[in-house]
Amino acid sequence: MELASDRAVATLEMSQIKSKDDEPLDSDGDYESLPPHVSVATHMTAGAVAGILEHTVMYPVDSVKTRMQSLQPDPNAQYRSVYEALKRIIKTEGVFRPLRGLNITMMGAGPAHALYFACYERVKRSLSDVIQNGGNSHLANGMAGSVATVLHDAVMNPAEVVKQRMQMYNSPYRGLLDCVRTVTRTEGIGAFYRSYSTQLTMNIPFQAVHFITYELMQEQLNPHRHYHPGSHIVSGAAAGAISAAVTTPLDVCKTLLNTQENVALNSMNISGHLTGMANAFRTVYQLGGLTAFFKGVQARVIYQMPSTAIAWSVYEFFKYFLTKRQPEQEAGPGPL
Repeated sequence: MELASDRAVATLEMSQIKSKDDEPLDSDGDYESLPPHVSVATHMTAGAVAGILEHTVMYPVDSVKTRMQSLQPDPNAQYRSVYEALKRIIKTEGVFRPLRGLNITMMGAGPAHALYFACYERVKRSLSDVIQNGGNSHLANGMAGSVATVLHDAVMNPAEVVKQRMQMYNSPYRGLLDCVRTVTRTEGIGAFYRSYSTQLTMNIPFQAVHFITYELMQEQLNPHRHYHPGSHIVSGAAAGAISAAVTTPLDVCKTLLNTQENVALNSMNISGHLTGMANAFRTVYQLGGLTAFFKGVQARVIYQMPSTAIAWSVYEFFKYFLTKRQPEQEAGPGPL
C-alpha cells in the first residue's frame, strides 16, 4: 500500500509540474507585478534610456516631418510621402543627412525624459491617492502628464530649436556649435525659448491625451499591471498615434516658430522674427488655409506610433529590471 501511495504522490507532483510548464507565456503568472512604490532614481534611469532610444530610432522620420511641415518649401524639398522623402534626401544629400541634428537631440532627450517620467509617476500617485483613493484615475493621469511636460519642455525646447534648424533643406549651419553660436549672436538667447509657450500649448494636450490613452489601454489589455511587453507596445503605439493626430496643427505652428522659415515669412512681408502662438496660427492660415495645419500629419503619426511604443516598452522593461534587481542586491550572496 505504501508503494502505491508513493507512486500516486509522485504522479500528482509530475502533473503539477507539467501544468506549470504548459501555461501560456502571456499568463499573469509569468510576470510579477511591480511593487507600488518604485524609487525616483529607477524612474529617472528608465526614463532617460527610454527617451534616448525613442528619439534615435525614429529620428530620420522626424527629419522628414520637419521638412514636410515647411509652409513654403523649396521645389527640391517637396515630398509626396515619407518613403519618397527619405529616398530622395539620401540620394541627393547623402546617407547621413536624415540624421543631422541627432547629437543635440540625444543630449536633451536623456535628462528631459528622466525628469518627465519621474515627475509623471510621482504626481500621478499623489493625485490618484486624493481623487481615487489610490486607484487608477484618468484625471490624475492627464494632470500628471501635463505637469511632467512643463519640466520636459524646459530642457528639450532649446534642443528642438537647434535640431529643427539643422533638419531643414539647405540649412546654413555647419554643425551643432555653429548653429548655437549663430542663433545666439543674431537672435539672442531668447530664440531658444521663442516657441516654449507654443510647445507647452501643444505638448500639454498631447501628453494629456497620450497618458490617458495609454492608461486606458492598459486597463483593458493589462488590468493587473504586470510587466507585459506586448501590452506596453500596443498601448504606447495607440497613445502615440491618437495624440499625434489631434495635435498636428499645434506642431505645425511650433515648427514655424522654431525654424523662422525665411521664404514663408518674406512672402508675408514679415520683418524680424515671428513670435507668439497667435501670430503663428495667423501666418499658417494665411499661407495655406486650414489644410496647412495638417502638413506632415502622416509623417508625424508614422514617427509617433513606433517611437511612443519604444519609449513605453523600454521604460517599463528598465523599471521592471531595476526594481527586481534591488531585492537581490539587498539580500546579498547566498551561503557558500
